[in-house]
Amino acid sequence: MMVRIDQTMSGPKPPASRLNLLLSYGGGQEGSVIEQLPRLLSPMGIYSIRVTTGEGAAKVIGDFPIHIAVVDLMIPLVSDSPARPGGARILQLLRRLEQPPPTVVVRPRQPITRDSSRELAEALREGAFAVLDRPIELETMLEVMRRILCRHYADEWPA
Repeated sequence: MMVRIDQTMSGPKPPASRLNLLLSYGGGQEGSVIEQLPRLLSPMGIYSIRVTTGEGAAKVIGDFPIHIAVVDLMIPLVSDSPARPGGARILQLLRRLEQPPPTVVVRPRQPITRDSSRELAEALREGAFAVLDRPIELETMLEVMRRILCRHYADEWPA
């Protein structure tokens, strides 16, 4: 089951699920992976909550327990200003939680420069478990999810 949350719509409270997965998406080529994950993971009891703005992510983080987060650095902060990325803000909100969830950061592919290295270091300081460059391969994302369950939840679903 997946709920999409944006500025104008809020989804229902999650059912009794094993794990809540926050999927933020700012557009681009990896949309197919973001769209595929809920269908693949739902039969295992994973409840996916998709947001399209940083503002929507803030609401979800306040309303739902988040066990794993996928944060697109290029997600717009608000829907009427797509030029202002809100991914860094989402990372800060997640880090401030009493129990910050493991986070997968998605960033645009870019040449290795001082700025890209600084961006990577900042994501890791904000608690990122993994940083993936676009375009994301489905197998890579599923492997990262498996590693998160293994390391953070000792191969068991969160209580």
